[in-house]
Amino acid sequence: MSLEGKIAAVTGAAMGIGRASAIRLAQDGADIAVLDIFEEGLMETVKLVEAEGRKCLPVVLDLLDRDAVKAAFAKIRAELGAVDILHNNTGQSGREKAASFEESSAEQWDFIQNINVRVAADCAREVIADMKAKGEGRIINTSSSTAYRGGKGLTDYATSKAAILGLTRSLALEFAEDGITVNAVCPGTVATRALTDLPESVVQPVIDQIPIKKVCQPEDIAHVVSYYASPDAWYTTGTHLMVNGGRVLI
Repeated sequence: MSLEGKIAAVTGAAMGIGRASAIRLAQDGADIAVLDIFEEGLMETVKLVEAEGRKCLPVVLDLLDRDAVKAAFAKIRAELGAVDILHNNTGQSGREKAASFEESSAEQWDFIQNINVRVAADCAREVIADMKAKGEGRIINTSSSTAYRGGKGLTDYATSKAAILGLTRSLALEFAEDGITVNAVCPGTVATRALTDLPESVVQPVIDQIPIKKVCQPEDIAHVVSYYASPDAWYTTGTHLMVNGGRVLI
């Protein structure tokens, strides 16, 4: 799928799904801006993207800082050009602070909603005007299968990922006539650092619940991002694709 001449911005690109997405979009022909707070991982992503023969602009920032977000997208516009494709991938599950609803803190709730939902909206806001001016654009949001199945001890996370689907559908409707498509991918259990750091006694029961009996690789999510970003997906908007090995069926 050719994205030659396109500019893609990927948030949460220092590792995992974001890194895989940035590499895949580069393989498809786009130049890439990668955004994350983790500088070391981000610079490794830059090397991998540049190895594909594409330009890669690293932007190290705290995406919860709205002024920093505005400055980041201004930098991307100045150094690479207006963003054609945005993959809103930044997010956290907060599993290290997982708690029952009764015991979960207001501060943790605020953090999870802000990092998972508000940041996606803020980044989308920064690219919409340029996409409208071009008459086309692609926004891909990372939600989760947990948006459907819920999560015991992860009510804050499940709520935020359900909100991402609402954001996706609403933006899709609002900007459909401007040639901007907005879609979401809903991963299940993915082999990212958050998973590999867990003991086998925790991971294996999760794998046992997946009909395919394997966890997803970040590259499997990147395949979906690639499709949604492509010219082939021009008539696909307001949708989401579950990538979870059959664990959650809708």
